[in-house]
Amino acid sequence: MRYFETRKARIEIIPMIDIMLFLLVFFAMMTLRMIPTSGHLSKLPASSTASQMPAPKLLVEVREDGDLFVDGRALASAELSALVRSRDAARLAVTIAGGEHVTLQQLMGAIDAVRQGGATQIGLAARSVPAP
Repeated sequence: MRYFETRKARIEIIPMIDIMLFLLVFFAMMTLRMIPTSGHLSKLPASSTASQMPAPKLLVEVREDGDLFVDGRALASAELSALVRSRDAARLAVTIAGGEHVTLQQLMGAIDAVRQGGATQIGLAARSVPAP
């Protein structure tokens, strides 16, 4: 009657390790997704009507001295227009991020460069503040 013998319960550890590894990778990927594309700008202008946008396909940073940065590279306005033109400009979503002390003229220069490249989906990055 070997079939009716009670066996000791065993805790299988291999599936538990698999699950823990999956959770580790999942949370690491989610944490990386929460980090902005470029960490250069820390003080975005505030807006009480800011809304969440999908992740941009192209993030343009405008520094206080007027320099334009894309993927960590400094670009001139003509180079930015050529970069936008080289991608599918009709469907390219561009977000322009400027710090608190960037002038409106510098932002308009970046917008003009992106529009000259043919992009029409342009957004401005801002941090959200609660409405009073």
